[in-house]
Amino acid sequence: MIKIAPSILSADFANLERDIKKVSSADYLHVDVMDGSFVPNITIGVPVVQSIRRCTDMFLDVHLMVEKPARYVEAFARAGADLLSVHLEADHPVRIAEALNIMEDCGVKKAVALRPITKAEAVLPYIDRLDMVLVMTVEPGFGGQAFMEEQLDTIRRVRAIIDRYNPACELEVDGGISPKTAPLVTQAGANVLVAGSAVYGSADIPGAIQALRG
Repeated sequence: MIKIAPSILSADFANLERDIKKVSSADYLHVDVMDGSFVPNITIGVPVVQSIRRCTDMFLDVHLMVEKPARYVEAFARAGADLLSVHLEADHPVRIAEALNIMEDCGVKKAVALRPITKAEAVLPYIDRLDMVLVMTVEPGFGGQAFMEEQLDTIRRVRAIIDRYNPACELEVDGGISPKTAPLVTQAGANVLVAGSAVYGSADIPGAIQALRG
């Protein structure tokens, strides 16, 4: 089954609880955390994740677009994240492994994320430990960007790695997902789709979520 993870980056932050309730038919809630260093934008931190946790029981898929993410894993886990993804480009491999260790200790699901510049094979040292791999189909940092079709090959290659080494691992795709691009990424092997403007920009949010499922 295809899972949909609406990104609150496209929600109205002045009415965040209302907008979270609007996507209750989705599977996950995607929370983008940006530090203004790893990516050229700043979004939200631990207090907002705590507030989100208090107003919803949805699965919180928290995407850490931050430098040296191991420093923040425990705080976001305690704030209520169900899954944390850290970028392979954000620190030395030893520190990425440390971040995954902290996730295990905190009892949250573990994921790594790949920017478009990163090859699929970069997940190999971690794949047997992961609950999810996130492939970006835009450069991370801002919502509403155009889908990078060349990333379909990365999705296919990550899917092959997952199928060989850890079939229970999910494959999530984030960036430019719409009713037009969703079939392309699911055919390439993705089973979790992050969508911001395609969901929150629709007059019929439940209908938009269902359309993305295909």
